[in-house]
Amino acid sequence: MQREIIRLNIRVARAVAARYRNRGIALEDLEQVACEGLIKAVHRFDPSLHHDLLSYAVPTIRGEVLRYFRDLSWVVRPPRRLQELEHRIGLAAGELGAERVPSSQEIYEHLGIGRDEHAEAVQAVRGCRPLSLDQPLADGGGRTLGDLVPDPVDHLASAEDRALLAPLLQQLSERDRRVLHLRFVEYRTQREIGEEFGVTQMQVSRWLTRIFAHLREGLTTSRSSTVPAAR
Repeated sequence: MQREIIRLNIRVARAVAARYRNRGIALEDLEQVACEGLIKAVHRFDPSLHHDLLSYAVPTIRGEVLRYFRDLSWVVRPPRRLQELEHRIGLAAGELGAERVPSSQEIYEHLGIGRDEHAEAVQAVRGCRPLSLDQPLADGGGRTLGDLVPDPVDHLASAEDRALLAPLLQQLSERDRRVLHLRFVEYRTQREIGEEFGVTQMQVSRWLTRIFAHLREGLTTSRSSTVPAAR
């Protein structure tokens, strides 16, 4: 009986897998993982606790596919925070996309996260299969992707920037310095920072935008004052 149920719903598993094609993993592998999720769902399904099989099976299948991405497909493994956030984004896309593909804004508003957090997690997914530096460019000039990699960082220039930035940071309020510390030293999300200060994620986003603008303006002014006047 269970084998027949699995056979009848195999197309559902393949449809779920197809939503995640072209993300660096072969569709055949995704379909196999999705089918394993279907089998688990069928074996675990209890008619007395659920209205119907598909309402239980589809989230189970999707969870198996996303877990495969999260645990097995990383070549360059991002922080666990981004892995878990990407997993939530995938689940939200499935919940919102029953009949159409949801927009990025719909997804991050549904999850209550900021646009920057959403973009950061999406970019992390691309680390699954990074491009080879030997990949030829499409301009026909014989160059490779590696030819576009910039020269190493100018450590003298970055040291100068740090020296200019230090007094600007000291001019910030204690709260602003704390916000920067939480974001870039402790790698807290905007939502987590908001919870510490008792404000919304959107308010934290505004704080960061204002702080960055202030620091950029200060750096521009400081650099201008250090450039020798033309004779």
